[in-house]
Parts: sequence; structure tokens; C-alpha cells
Amino acid sequence: MTSVKDFRIDEPPTADSLGRGAFLFTDAYSVFDWGEMPDAIPDKGASLCTMGAFNFERLEAAGVPTHYRGVGHGGVGHDGETVSLETALDAGRAPTEMAIDLTQVPDLPFREGTYDYEAYHREAGENYLVPLEIVFRNRVGVGSSLRKRSAPAAHGLALDEWPDEAVDLPEAVVEFSTKYEEQDRYLDRREADAVAGEASLEELEAVAREVNAIVTEQAARAGLTHQDGKIECLYYDGEVRVADVVGTFDENRFAYEGRQLSKEVIRQYHKRTQPEWVAAVSEAKERAERDGVADWRPLCEQSPEPLPPAVLQTVRDMYCAGTNAYCERDVFDAPPIEDAVAAAHDL
Repeated sequence: MTSVKDFRIDEPPTADSLGRGAFLFTDAYSVFDWGEMPDAIPDKGASLCTMGAFNFERLEAAGVPTHYRGVGHGGVGHDGETVSLETALDAGRAPTEMAIDLTQVPDLPFREGTYDYEAYHREAGENYLVPLEIVFRNRVGVGSSLRKRSAPAAHGLALDEWPDEAVDLPEAVVEFSTKYEEQDRYLDRREADAVAGEASLEELEAVAREVNAIVTEQAARAGLTHQDGKIECLYYDGEVRVADVVGTFDENRFAYEGRQLSKEVIRQYHKRTQPEWVAAVSEAKERAERDGVADWRPLCEQSPEPLPPAVLQTVRDMYCAGTNAYCERDVFDAPPIEDAVAAAHDL
């Protein structure tokens, strides 16, 4: 399904019913939309599964509908038996499989330089994965693309222009981005409404704000700052439900004492140590957009190099220590969060 997790179909969805299946989390990672990188981060899959399940169970407790059904190891979903995250952790092992409801995901045709969302929704009917990412921001970082798309005053800030440092927002900003296009792009509300299909844009935004509030509150309990993140949703039986995975160090950006605690650490490391590859990726994306080509990867003339083992271990410790702190439980054998984040900051 993605470059960092697979999924298994136990019972396929139909036009009028959800299916059953499971996410299978791996230790692979991806940066700059490249897909699976040439190495892996130990325990990353278990970290993401644990945090995702933790957040889904908090959402369900708050009355937010989701596609989550429980966690387990080998066989989860096959016979309908699942367990809670607490039960799995009490058994002594962090889970790597998550049972979920499945919805329809039609093909998104690309014709004459454009994506055909009308065809997607004709096939999808009223049971489908909404082809949007709903992005929420509590802070606008120095490199945030939001600075290029809007002025500070549009977000309740008494500033004429964006300052050189990061800015906390008085209220979270919610934006909509494409999900299945080869190069994600932000949409205005009219475009996003058309892409969403039968799903209400207002409901998608309301769900995103509720998810953001719950994750932000839990992060604060753990001494973390929740900067931004995203959700994906399915639409079924007239209802928006949270899908994919929520509130992990891949989907969201967190900080601890002002230092990054997210996949952003790996992105920045590649920018510093493999700038030629990062530039080649950017050039390939620009060329694909200019030429009306859907897949930019064959246009990229360079490939990424594996990371040194010591870097992989440092990043592993960051993921695991962060999960321990966020879930308020010693799930992994990892350094204290302050030591893990400091080591990652020094990469």
C-alpha cells in the first residue's frame, strides 16, 4: 500500500459494505516521496503501530469514528480476533499488525496531463477512501510552504510579513492536499470539495480539528510540542471516519524542548549529507510537472545512499524513546527521551 507498510485483505470491500484486513508495519522509511529507501530503521514499524493504535483508541474513546479494530501479531484479522494495545503490550511485545476496516480505493486515471476525479468517484460510489490529505498546523516553521500561500494576517497574526523564526498560530490552520497524485499539491476549498466527492469538506475539517486537539493534548502530557500533522479519511454510510494511521512520528511533527522529534530529522540529515540526490529529486519533480508526466521518479538521475549504521541506531532510539514518552509506558528498551532527542539533533 505504501513504501513503509503493507496491508492484507481478509475480506474485500464492496460498493455497500466495508471489508476487513490489516496493516503490516515494516521498518522501511521514505523521504521526499522517494518510496522505500535502501536501508531500514530497527523497531520503526513497531513504534508507528504502537503510537497509531494508542491514538486510535483515544479517538474511539472520544467518540471519533475510525477504521481501527485492534492490534496483534501473525493472523490478526483472519478470524476476527483482535486485542487492545494494552493487552498486546502486557503480553510483552510491541505490535506490528493493526486490524482495520477496508474501503474501496478506485484507480485515479491520469489523462492528458490531468487527474480524472470524476472517474474516481463514479467507481467509488458512497464507500471510498477520500483522495485527500487533511493537514493541520499549530506552528508555521521557517520552511513551511504555508508562508508562500498566505499572509500572516490570514491566520490571525498581527504581522505584516512572516518573521525569520517559527510562529505559533492562535488557532490551528487546516488545509487540503491531494493524496494519490504523484506530486502532492495544496488545493483551495473549491478544488478540495470537488476532490472529496460525497464527503463533506466541513465534516472532514471538523474531524481533523478534533484529531489535532486530542494528539496535541497527549503530546503536552508527555512534554512534547505537537507542531503539525495530517489525517486521511474514508466515507461510508454517510459518515466520515478516520483512516490510515494517526499521530505518529511519520505523519506528524513533534518537538521536545525545541528540538525535532519526527521524520524531519531524517529529511534534514539527507539534505546535509546527500544534497546532490535531494537536488536531483527536486529537479525531476519540476521536470515532470513541466512536461505533464505523472511519475517523476524515472526522471531522477540519482539514487539515495544507505545511512551509516550509527545514524540508523540514533534514529531508532529517537522513534522508540518518543513512543515511550508519548504513550507514557516503557514499550521499548531505549534511552531517556532527552538523551535520544539530543543525539538525533547532533546528527
